[in-house]
Amino acid sequence: MMISGRCAACKSQRRRCPSDCIFSPYFPPNDPHKFSCVHKIFGGSNVGKMLQQIPSYAREQAAETLYLEAKCRIEDPIYGCVGIISRLYQQIYDTEIELAKIQTQIAFHKLQNPHVEVESNFNVLATIEAESNLDLFAAQGNMGQFQYDDLNQVPRFY
Repeated sequence: MMISGRCAACKSQRRRCPSDCIFSPYFPPNDPHKFSCVHKIFGGSNVGKMLQQIPSYAREQAAETLYLEAKCRIEDPIYGCVGIISRLYQQIYDTEIELAKIQTQIAFHKLQNPHVEVESNFNVLATIEAESNLDLFAAQGNMGQFQYDDLNQVPRFY
């Protein structure tokens, strides 16, 4: 399949784009940055070999994945995509801790003021579960979690 003119890969490599070009469907001429990133990290020849080894139905997703990996590696040469994943894990962990604390505070206030009806979407079972989750988080500590020594630092896995 040939898109009008040469694909971004053939333009980058200054060659004629054959009608059966492996890059053409995935690196269109109107998005040269996409191939540039992939070429910089993986090399054009390696990308071509990878795409040829993959079944045709999975090539588009593979090309997109290679682009995402390359883009992340360019932005963060040390951690690449792993840096993003670890930051997301840290956000999930922090949010779970915050949720458990809030649910515990709600339970505490309900116990302090049993005569006051407070409209809440939380039921008692969820509040008790939150208290036990808070105890589990405290017992587990940060074992096996990604941690930040400083907010601007890259996470470390302990």
